Amino acid sequence: MLIAVTEGVDWARNLKGKGLRAQTAVDWPDMIAFKRSFTDLMSGRIEAGMQRAGVVPLHGQARFTGPNTIEVNGELLTARHFHLATGARPMTLNIPGENLLITSTDFLELPERPDRVVFVGGGFIAMEFAHICKRAGSRDVTVLEMMKRPLGNFDPDMVGMLSEATADLGIDLRTEARVLTIEQDGAGFIVTYETPQGTQTIACDRVVHATGRVPNIEHLNLDAAGVAYGRKGIQVSPFMRTTNPAIFAAGDCADSGPNLTPVSANEGRIAGKNLLAGKDERAIHYPPIPSVVFTLPPVASVGLSEDAAREQGLDFDAHFEITAQWYSSLRVGARHSAYKVLVEKGSGNILGAHLIGPGAEEQINLLAMAMGAGLTANKLKGIIFAYPSYASDISSMV
Repeated sequence: MLIAVTEGVDWARNLKGKGLRAQTAVDWPDMIAFKRSFTDLMSGRIEAGMQRAGVVPLHGQARFTGPNTIEVNGELLTARHFHLATGARPMTLNIPGENLLITSTDFLELPERPDRVVFVGGGFIAMEFAHICKRAGSRDVTVLEMMKRPLGNFDPDMVGMLSEATADLGIDLRTEARVLTIEQDGAGFIVTYETPQGTQTIACDRVVHATGRVPNIEHLNLDAAGVAYGRKGIQVSPFMRTTNPAIFAAGDCADSGPNLTPVSANEGRIAGKNLLAGKDERAIHYPPIPSVVFTLPPVASVGLSEDAAREQGLDFDAHFEITAQWYSSLRVGARHSAYKVLVEKGSGNILGAHLIGPGAEEQINLLAMAMGAGLTANKLKGIIFAYPSYASDISSMV
């Protein structure tokens, strides 16, 4: 919802001199209130739905005291089955001043726009929130990424173009920058970080934790329940059952599929069906799952990267083109757009797709469905779209 507001700013800038005259500005408190018009209602709606279904919600921190008992608010509860869905939390950085960081949740509740903001990390949260801040009017927006490029799981060429768009927007993206300390400085903060060129500092009003998340399981006392776990989360079978047969786990707390909301929801459905059936009846299946970074322009990916395809010994063609001169980009004034689609030689199977530009967040879903259905590049190319659109561009990509 925040991105939707800042899209108005983006459209006005991209179409300036093309017939659109607009003076846009973001009112941060109004934008946050718009977001809350949806999010503030959801918790109550979900809990009310649970109660109507006969579910009793309890609020408190739960920990196992045995293989079939938990303690909540000092009360011991025994059950035939448990389902764990505790999600993930921001990872611990172990740096001085870490307590001065705000989380992504805190950021989404800021009553006023920070004028100077630093994001520690260069993943989804950092890039998306940095774009929101800059279009909302923040003066100094800095992203500190310790690796050589942000968004390490995405295609380097697409990320390179996004980095150009990010710099054009006025965001200071600094790579190979490892944060050492965060210090209070009056009402603001001083961030000290290390680079190949030496140690540097930057002053800001807010410092946002954006280095990633880890399974939120430390407080559960899983050893007492006989549940095995590791750095990536709780060990689960394809039926979402843990090493304690009476306990299931799904979503970001489990060592399972990608940490994405639709994946968690599907895993939860599988766990629920097997729990109620009393046996392992339904196994999880992961189709090609797309990921999207909701910056402007958005970056999207599904399937294998070039490096992963080479590591598997696959022989493929990489169809790559910059598409700023395509109609779909010209019509909205987009200057950073491209695609890369990997097609296996011989079989014609689509191994992976990587996009940047307007419509990428929807195009990637169509490509994911085509891959899941086993459509070859030629079959997909043969599909005729009735009208020039983002969807019709796909036939030119494969």
